[in-house]
Amino acid sequence: MPRFAANLSMMFNEVPFLDRFEAAAKAGFKAVEFLFPYDFAAADIAARLKDNGLQQVLFNAPPGDWTKGERGQAALPGRQAEFREGFKRALDYAAALSCPRIHVMSGLAPAGVAHDSMTGTLAANLAWAAEQANPAGVKPVIEPINHRDIPGFFLNTLAQGAAVIEAVGPDKVGLQFDLYHCQITEGDLVKRVEKYLPITAHMQVADNPGRNEPGTGEVNWPFVFKKIDELGFRGWIGCEYRPAAETVAGLGWFAPYKG
Repeated sequence: MPRFAANLSMMFNEVPFLDRFEAAAKAGFKAVEFLFPYDFAAADIAARLKDNGLQQVLFNAPPGDWTKGERGQAALPGRQAEFREGFKRALDYAAALSCPRIHVMSGLAPAGVAHDSMTGTLAANLAWAAEQANPAGVKPVIEPINHRDIPGFFLNTLAQGAAVIEAVGPDKVGLQFDLYHCQITEGDLVKRVEKYLPITAHMQVADNPGRNEPGTGEVNWPFVFKKIDELGFRGWIGCEYRPAAETVAGLGWFAPYKG
């Protein structure tokens, strides 16, 4: 049966961030993810995880200046030192939270920078990150993101992500397969899951259009989830969606997967 993790950056926004762990546990989730932990002490987050019997399964490495529109530096030539400093900070949080996955954001493609140069920078940064992370049981992951949500994001297609992962080594770096982004950019979800499952370390889900909970849009999610399960995916699927209304009221789709 698919295993779903609540994304606490998007879900349970009815309460302050540190209270969302309890809300997620009461709703039946056994695991959580979120965008960034860095505004809170790792010890405080770890305590909320322990108190509510939750597993932390994913968060993002520092993305640069988020408030100024930056969305990562991993593929940006000349930003390697900043990337390494941020990733080391992420590893400290991963150790404190017993988190096995860190999402490394590629960043926005600057005008005039060659695609091959960015690809090479991304691969080199990921290889370095894997050297730091893998001995601690942590696997960096990369995520293709659609141009509608983040215009200009460097990594867009699953094939592009797969090529980088193969260059670095799928034992060292994994794919964060976001079904919402894939539906917008490429579609054909089940066939793409079949193709890229061997390198997939984490999945995420939201319906399209609207990025709301499953069942609010165009995708037949019971069919997709059944196929993912039949194909043998045993990782976590993060619920990175914006509830259409109150979070708990929109969890009817989740009822069959509690356990």
